[in-house]
Amino acid sequence: MPGLLRGVARTAVVAGTATAVSNRVSRRQAGRWARQEEEQQAQMAPQQAYQPPPPPPAPADDMSSKIDQLKELGALKEQGVLTEEEFAEQKRRLLG
Repeated sequence: MPGLLRGVARTAVVAGTATAVSNRVSRRQAGRWARQEEEQQAQMAPQQAYQPPPPPPAPADDMSSKIDQLKELGALKEQGVLTEEEFAEQKRRLLG
């Protein structure tokens, strides 16, 4: 009987040690994976941080809207609201 008890005790010690080691290895590996994920996200963060603004949508009738604006500028010039220089500057900006 003492031999049987010694064998059971040895098995219990070995199984307990194996379980403890296995749990420790699992925790260490999970920690490594977590650090790797954080590093990858930190490297990707600057790339994702700057998103250039989307280009403004192109107007359907760009030329017709410019013509309408030129007509409005001409009317303002005729009414005396704009000087010749102001009219020329606005026309340059609109067409330039």
